[in-house]
Amino acid sequence: MPAANQVHGVSIDSGRLDDAAGRVTRSILGDPRTHRLSTAFLPDREEAEAILERLSWLFFPGFLGPRSLSKSGMRDHVRTLLEEISQRLACQLNAAFRYERRVQEDSPLFDQRCAECERRAGEVLGIFLDQLPDIRELLSLDVQAAFDGDPAAHHADEVIFCYPGIRALAVHRVAHALYRLQVPLLPRIMAERAHSLTGIDIHPGARIGRSFFIDHGTGVVIGETTVIGDHCRIYQGVTLGAAAFEKDELGKMVRGTRRHPTLEDHVIVYAGATILGGSTIIGAGSVINGGVFLTSSVPPGHVVRAPRVDVTLRSNPELPPAMFAI
Repeated sequence: MPAANQVHGVSIDSGRLDDAAGRVTRSILGDPRTHRLSTAFLPDREEAEAILERLSWLFFPGFLGPRSLSKSGMRDHVRTLLEEISQRLACQLNAAFRYERRVQEDSPLFDQRCAECERRAGEVLGIFLDQLPDIRELLSLDVQAAFDGDPAAHHADEVIFCYPGIRALAVHRVAHALYRLQVPLLPRIMAERAHSLTGIDIHPGARIGRSFFIDHGTGVVIGETTVIGDHCRIYQGVTLGAAAFEKDELGKMVRGTRRHPTLEDHVIVYAGATILGGSTIIGAGSVINGGVFLTSSVPPGHVVRAPRVDVTLRSNPELPPAMFAI
């Protein structure tokens, strides 16, 4: 009879554990797509999250990070943060470029040192640091757009503390900067962190203009090749997606093509609207009403609405005996 252990009174069959271990091991080793014997060449998700947290302290000092700061000590605070961010980000950039090289070489073995990867990491880090003041300016405009666009906001402080759209945009502005610098994998890791926290899914490749406001935000999807102009606003459940996926002669999906729509300046897209296709352009100053499904362009200055839904009323046969209207 196989040996058994008991945990909290529940019997665990050692024979079954051995059998399961063997079958799971064979499953792992038989599928190279879902395992790595070493992830030393991969970026680290926890490190990426730590970098984003420290960057948020730079973007919104006093709101996030240390709660008490002074003007006289601000430069030292910023300098200390930048040093930590630089050290962490340098390692992750190096890992990302090593990952890219390993994938291109398709080799199970990989030298942990890569002089070209280290050179590229240093170059990208320097450019990214130079861009931080511009990213802060964009986020400041996003905060103002949220305050101006939502009568429920009592102060810009509330927007920074509470609005998931600002949190998602703070991550996106960083991920997009790294994406444009051709950093592999790391921008997607950052974007998916924001997605998991906010329910807002923005691919780091999406180009988003100034003063952008995502109200509520849950269920928003913005695809890789989306272009959004200045002073745009979208609501929960909006999808800016692909209408179809082009395939090559072998039936494989073609990557790198323009698949997602363009919103020109001052466009508003209300809740639940779906706009698809790389050739779909929503003209400046247009409004897309809730629930609209669009795969064609809209000229500037138009309002698009879905067919009205007929509403009918009937008495409720299951009405409880004691019912009080407020």
